[in-house]
Amino acid sequence: MDNFVTEVTAAADVVRDETLVPSYYSRKTTDILHKYGPGPRVHFHVGLFDTGSAPNTTVSQSMLRRRLFDSQETALAHAAQAWNVAENPPAQLFDIGCGLGGGSIYWAQEYGCSVTAITVTAKHVPVMAELVRQAGVEDLVTPVLGDIHDLREEQTYDAAVAIESSGYMDRERLFSVVAKALKPGGWFGIQEHFLCRPEWTTFIDGYYKTRLGTLPEYIAAARSAGFTLEQDEDLTDRVAEFWVQSMAWTTAELDRVEHSDAASPISADRLLESALAHSKLFRVWRDHAVETRQLLFRLEGR
Repeated sequence: MDNFVTEVTAAADVVRDETLVPSYYSRKTTDILHKYGPGPRVHFHVGLFDTGSAPNTTVSQSMLRRRLFDSQETALAHAAQAWNVAENPPAQLFDIGCGLGGGSIYWAQEYGCSVTAITVTAKHVPVMAELVRQAGVEDLVTPVLGDIHDLREEQTYDAAVAIESSGYMDRERLFSVVAKALKPGGWFGIQEHFLCRPEWTTFIDGYYKTRLGTLPEYIAAARSAGFTLEQDEDLTDRVAEFWVQSMAWTTAELDRVEHSDAASPISADRLLESALAHSKLFRVWRDHAVETRQLLFRLEGR
């Protein structure tokens, strides 16, 4: 495992192609809205299902879409409970790598947080602004275009969250800038996937254009920035079913296009690639070759 951690850390030190992630998410914007929309809370992260009960996948495509959305909202609700948001909602929340802003709108609507939502993808900003308008939280959610690595704010936020976005970032720089941006007593909540078996690195990083790391790597980077790990919850078993339901939606989309005059904004090649990939991802999560965890970090001495 020590050699694996070293290899992953070394890979993370490779010079980043700063156009790769914005380009990837720009191309995916229409696909995300089609599969996970219409919103206004549109999420692009995994969701949680109850273990021991696999929902029937031979249902309507609209039912599959609803299940995906509900599971994604369940993941956020689970994080909110674990991070004690209801009892002590952060007045100023920083949503790092916010995607289309589904989580930002969630924190604003459910807990009244004033959210700064940062994305590296320019195409997402006007889409997010419209979704924020539809949700009626323009006074609470502020979409911002920027690269978290360049953040210069100090003691601005009560808390920060990164829901499946930290895998795209330099972890040492991420924890360093967040530590400076948080007010005294602030916390940093992360939901992320962590590599456990190195043979899956190339497939997952290539498919999602990410750079997943290991839990020890995160803990070391957090400690260097002055954070301590307060919570670490393994959600892998509750996530595995998400890939089955997502694959079912994708195959239903393929069937819909093939057997009707309906068109899809997602190409048939892309749908087929997605269905095959998600079948692999289900096995990866089932076997804990990758683990999904929710973490809570807090600054030492605050």
